Amino acid sequence: MKNEKMTIAAAGVLIGLIAAMLVFFGNPVNMGFCIACFLRDTSGALGLHSAAAVQYIRPEIIGLVLGACAVSLATKEFRPRGGSAPVTRFILGVFVMIGCLMFLGCPFRMILRLAGGDGNAIFGFIGFAAGILAGVVFLKKGYTLKRSYKMPVLEGEIFPVLQLAFLILLIAAPAFIHFSEAGAGPGALHAPVVISLIAGMIVGALAQRTRLCMVGGIRDAVLFREWKLLLGFLAILVSAFLVNLILGAATGTAFFNPGFAGQPVAHTDGLWNALGMFLAGFGCVLLGGCPLRQLVLAGEGNTDSAVTVLGLMVGAAFAHNFGLAASADGPTANGKIAVIIGIAVVAVIAAANTFRKADA
Repeated sequence: MKNEKMTIAAAGVLIGLIAAMLVFFGNPVNMGFCIACFLRDTSGALGLHSAAAVQYIRPEIIGLVLGACAVSLATKEFRPRGGSAPVTRFILGVFVMIGCLMFLGCPFRMILRLAGGDGNAIFGFIGFAAGILAGVVFLKKGYTLKRSYKMPVLEGEIFPVLQLAFLILLIAAPAFIHFSEAGAGPGALHAPVVISLIAGMIVGALAQRTRLCMVGGIRDAVLFREWKLLLGFLAILVSAFLVNLILGAATGTAFFNPGFAGQPVAHTDGLWNALGMFLAGFGCVLLGGCPLRQLVLAGEGNTDSAVTVLGLMVGAAFAHNFGLAASADGPTANGKIAVIIGIAVVAVIAAANTFRKADA
């Protein structure tokens, strides 16, 4: 157990280093790695939404899936499975993304925002933890989306192959793929493709071996008093924080900027930061993992997780097509309504899969 904790901590240190260095190489500040933001950018590049500021096929996502896939194949852990309430998982994925885009980041970016000094992430963390606790209540009462089933190998291979197709589209840049123009917004800020791809592969491999998942970490701490997964995210926080300080001292640029106002790609509405992440945390518990974990599982051949990721991407498209996503100016009225509806829908899903009668 001690060796396992040391391995998770070491992986967290390396992931925090990679995330901070991606900012140095060109990614948006406090967004060296953000699953929600990067899936949103990829959705935009594919034309699923038309928000010009956030359109770019993110190599980090591609690398993450391929890294997890490669390691799972090497360790014989590539096991295609699926069929566990795919439509429900898709809907949960949609609302998890809407919650993340109210906060403007996934749990991974929440940690990186804290490491960059963004005090608004504190409210996000409080809401996220509360959402997970709400989900744990249903887990204790028997919540389940039923078992998954063994699938043909081809089914498990489709999602990783799709990532290879995205990589080809990124490199070839055909006219039907959209890219944010320089200075347009976060989508125009990115590290070189090769660096981003390799970084994603390393993070994917490490996350696959250590099972890193912030949702799982808080859930396990509450249910089993097991803290090892949270140790990994604490290591990410400390590592990214220290690298930010070092980079700031070396370059004269403020990689660490403590405070609430003027934080990059963030807003200061504490209530809606908290409620957005409450929705994300609640939905992720019911899904069995955070967006990072869903991508890793999809790389291992889990088709339920692949469907969840597609739900996340569609949720990003909805958020930007219908004005649900927050911005530096704060949340929109449509976004507030969507988050409240999302919390209600997720609660109904939780109850329906907890208290329903056993199947005959």
